[in-house]
Amino acid sequence: MPSLPSKLLGTLFYLGYVPVFPGTLASFVAASIVLLLKPLPGLFYLLTGITLLVGFLVAGNTEKAVGRKDPPCVVIDEVAGMFVSLLGLPPTLYIVVCAFVLFRIFDIVKPFPLKDIQKLNGSAGIMGDDLMAGVYTNIILQVVLRMASQTVS
Repeated sequence: MPSLPSKLLGTLFYLGYVPVFPGTLASFVAASIVLLLKPLPGLFYLLTGITLLVGFLVAGNTEKAVGRKDPPCVVIDEVAGMFVSLLGLPPTLYIVVCAFVLFRIFDIVKPFPLKDIQKLNGSAGIMGDDLMAGVYTNIILQVVLRMASQTVS
């Protein structure tokens, strides 16, 4: 059984127990946090690092306690993935909304190798597919922004 702090953090203070679309809701909360931290980019990077560390520490424990592989109540992985999707990008409303939509698509569809990563045991499987979805999202948005800035110049 995970400790109370582990369960609280893994489920994002029980947000993961919302009966409908807990992962989407957690992603929305993460996107909102990014917008709130817009004037404090250093804090966003620090929070991203902490979320990654905590996610890897608690996700597997919460999975064991629930007794189900990658349970929907564990949503810290969505928060971490959403944060990764926005690293190095301007936190404008447009970019954050685009990141949110792309991240959710990748997290739901699970293109290669996300399905394989999700099969890993414990925290690696729970966190890994969402982090890769965040990386895919980030790469696409980085490319689009660079292409857009070249056409404007």
